[in-house]
Amino acid sequence: MDWYLKVLKNYVGFSGRARRTEYWMFTLFSVIISLVLMLIEYLVGLPQSLSSLYSLAVLLPSLGVSVRRLHDVGKSGWWLLLGLIPLIGAIILLVFFCQDSESDNNYGPNPKAEGRALV
Repeated sequence: MDWYLKVLKNYVGFSGRARRTEYWMFTLFSVIISLVLMLIEYLVGLPQSLSSLYSLAVLLPSLGVSVRRLHDVGKSGWWLLLGLIPLIGAIILLVFFCQDSESDNNYGPNPKAEGRALV
């Protein structure tokens, strides 16, 4: 949960780097929250208002952590536009998001380096 809150606190931070753990934990919690909201909407008989509001609320944090994750593997944030290409773009981005961190690069020091706070 700390990783999720860390991303929300840095919601417009597009510079720097994000570890795999930070990206995937944020994604996991976002999916779980979205599913719970959709279940509540279904059970109560509401239109998709809660899940739509949540998706809108986490749009900037999602973009920010995605760009920082791309920075961590040595790619520019503009690579995120590959997601606009149906299927192929999503597969390429998935590969980038799953790659291990590079050592120090143009976007900053390696966040996995020893002596740095992990949380």
